[in-house]
Amino acid sequence: MALQNIGASNSDDAFYRYKMPKMITKIEGRGNGIKTNVVNMVEIAKALARPASYTTKYFGNELGAQSKFDEKTGTSLVNGAHDTAKLAGLLENFIKKYVQCYGCGNPETEIVITKTQMITLKCAACGFISDVDMRDKLTTFILKSPPEPKKGSKDKKAMRRAEKERLKEGEAADEEMKKHKKETKKKGSSGSSKDLSKGTSSKKKSNGSDEDHSPARSQADENDHGIANDDNDDEDDVEWQTDTSLEAAKQRIQEQLSAVTADMVMLSTVEEKAKSGKKSPEREAKSHQNGIKSNDPSEGLVNEIKGYLQMGSPASQLKSFLSSLSGTPQEVINALFAALFGGVEKGFSKEVTKKKNYLAAAVQEEGSQMLLLHAFESFCDNASPEVLKEVPLAVKVLYDKDVLEEEFILEWYQKGLSGGNKSSPVWKNMKPLVEWLQNAESESEEE
Repeated sequence: MALQNIGASNSDDAFYRYKMPKMITKIEGRGNGIKTNVVNMVEIAKALARPASYTTKYFGNELGAQSKFDEKTGTSLVNGAHDTAKLAGLLENFIKKYVQCYGCGNPETEIVITKTQMITLKCAACGFISDVDMRDKLTTFILKSPPEPKKGSKDKKAMRRAEKERLKEGEAADEEMKKHKKETKKKGSSGSSKDLSKGTSSKKKSNGSDEDHSPARSQADENDHGIANDDNDDEDDVEWQTDTSLEAAKQRIQEQLSAVTADMVMLSTVEEKAKSGKKSPEREAKSHQNGIKSNDPSEGLVNEIKGYLQMGSPASQLKSFLSSLSGTPQEVINALFAALFGGVEKGFSKEVTKKKNYLAAAVQEEGSQMLLLHAFESFCDNASPEVLKEVPLAVKVLYDKDVLEEEFILEWYQKGLSGGNKSSPVWKNMKPLVEWLQNAESESEEE
């Protein structure tokens, strides 16, 4: 069966993936009983994701003739003799009105009937809600015969969450395996170096055994013959793993970062602040770019989180790192937000999309979604107008990725309008998204 692109505007696109069969018609009967049979109407309607009765009824309304679609046999009949080209033109008009998205032109839409008996098209590609002209005759037929809801539409979000949980478990298992391998290699290398440096003492303690004369020993030999050195080895291991002094922290950061970035993430102490008194103009400028005042005590948190992020640590381990920081949960989330998006002017929603995994890792506990939303609000207090315009887009990105749930977004918005920060422009920008969420909720309840 010959196929063609859906929509006349896409007819010349050889790589367009939405296709439908070319219309085939047949003239039946004679005289007053002559009729036009659209032979493959069922296949066309299936490609458009619309009931075949809609297209048949639309032909009848536009041609001023009686039309009928038999559900049992799949026969589509329109009274009178009509050319295939004429019916194909009417089908194109039907596609523009009832199939293609009014925003992006994508035909992957779903007919939704609202509580007020209005017909809309919900685009699965861009999320745009198209309002159908209710003056068209076919709208009455659609309201009387609404389309059947897609099976499993309510379970899509639950399936995505379950799939995401499985992926998280797999990533955690992979990280655990990598960590175990690294520890094994480190222990092996430390064991061989200790054997070389302590060759003389090990010879004395092992009573001159033949194995001591070898230049290096395996890990198994170390376990078998190094019993007398267990205390010393344990002390060395503990010292290597738990050295959290300021000098050691600075050394680790400088080893993994370049000389330029190391200065940006250097940990500060109370003694250094007391000695310096005033900050240099360069650090004042950096603090302003991060959206934090120069005298904000959470600046240290931002620097610590920046250091963690710039070391290339995976998002799956971010939660454990944040829990080790000093400060309230809200201060920690605010600092994470500032570390991720500080200095961003244009493309704020794109940055949120890129770094959504870090935000998702930070909101795994109950109640943490509200902390993230309050971080949005706090970040917007000193944000530019370009960032404020993209806040709804950023929130919707996190909603689509199941990082933020609808009930928390609505609760945050209502509290914000009635709270002490109700004059913030973020509520005005969030209003269209909130209304869209409320309409979607009412439509799902009605279905």
